[in-house]
Amino acid sequence: MKNNNIVAGLDIGTTKVCCVIAEETENGLVVKGTGTVPSKGGMRNGLIANIGKMSQAIKEAVGKASEEANVQVNELNIGIAGEHIRSMRYRSYVATSGANGEVMQSDIDRLNEDVKKLISANDMEILHIIPERYFVDEMEVEDPKGFIGKKLEAAHHIILASSAAITNIEKAVELAGYSVRSKVLQPLASSVSVLDKNEKDLGIILIDIGGGTTDIAVFQKGVIRYSGIIAVGGDKITETIRQYFSIVTEEAERVKKEMGYAHKDAILENTTVRVPGVGAKEDVVIQTEILTEIIHRMMKELFEFIDGKLRREKLKRNARGGVVLTGGGAMLRGVNKLAEEIFGMPTKLGLPQNIENKSAAEISRPEFATALGLVQNIPGITSEQIGNRTVKVKKKNFVKKMMEKLGELFEEL
Repeated sequence: MKNNNIVAGLDIGTTKVCCVIAEETENGLVVKGTGTVPSKGGMRNGLIANIGKMSQAIKEAVGKASEEANVQVNELNIGIAGEHIRSMRYRSYVATSGANGEVMQSDIDRLNEDVKKLISANDMEILHIIPERYFVDEMEVEDPKGFIGKKLEAAHHIILASSAAITNIEKAVELAGYSVRSKVLQPLASSVSVLDKNEKDLGIILIDIGGGTTDIAVFQKGVIRYSGIIAVGGDKITETIRQYFSIVTEEAERVKKEMGYAHKDAILENTTVRVPGVGAKEDVVIQTEILTEIIHRMMKELFEFIDGKLRREKLKRNARGGVVLTGGGAMLRGVNKLAEEIFGMPTKLGLPQNIENKSAAEISRPEFATALGLVQNIPGITSEQIGNRTVKVKKKNFVKKMMEKLGELFEEL
């Protein structure tokens, strides 16, 4: 079934590839299908490590979402992350061109075009040019169009990405049989789904902890003022657990999720679990307290590193809304308490918003934040075009999934 109102978002991560397909309706977006599969080693720290493996994972994730939605998609909005991302602030101006010095839309467009001409590098490409502030003859205005003056000036937040990294991602998408509709910085996409207008206006720090990277975005007065990506995520914790206990990666990931904590004060009971040994090695007994110590140490180092960056950029003082954690790594128990201690600010878990059916647990989870943001108002963005739409979950699929989950529960009993 072909539908011109269909939009698809693809979150290509180190540990998983997640696709969300939604339909644009008069009442907002209706989520019609989702698909999530392991990345199979195709991505590492935000960079393609194996184009063939990543292409296969993309094909499977989009295929699952398409089958559930009963639609075929050709174009995908993709999230971009990785240490190759660079951001900078740039201030430029143009002379107004309208009658009597009136600021025209063409003047605003010229500002963006001038930025593209002035900021160029052979190995980097501009992802986004986001206006932070406008000035008409030195007077700050929110929307300059229609004002009278001789000079229009703007302070821009510019996000650049490695051309090679982008090309490799596009190749993987094309090899899977799809084309790239738009490329969006991942923390920007996540912010659309987990932050509301008031939080962005007040000032907020968004930290998206993924499998291979941790994405940071700081918003003040409604616009992004800082963005950064660190090549450290949940997979580093899993790898440390694997090495410490000499167990396979799958078991390390399982015990991390099932019995790991980011803060010892969150531990309810010091339990133990027996994990099969590898080869001739005997089974390994893992205690919650020891596991938590490993997780705590690594998460503490990550948060302290981020806190140092925010302090150096003098961004904390205006983040009156505190810190919002999202992404799969934010699901670690006790992570909010640890973050509050390190940042010295109130912290909460960021869940995707604007989803009408809050019971759809498979959608309203932090790990879906980026993919859900990618199906909202982002294609071809300047930040002003990012809006919050109402996202609904197709009830037929929700009921079907709930019945499947109930069936799995009864099988376990």
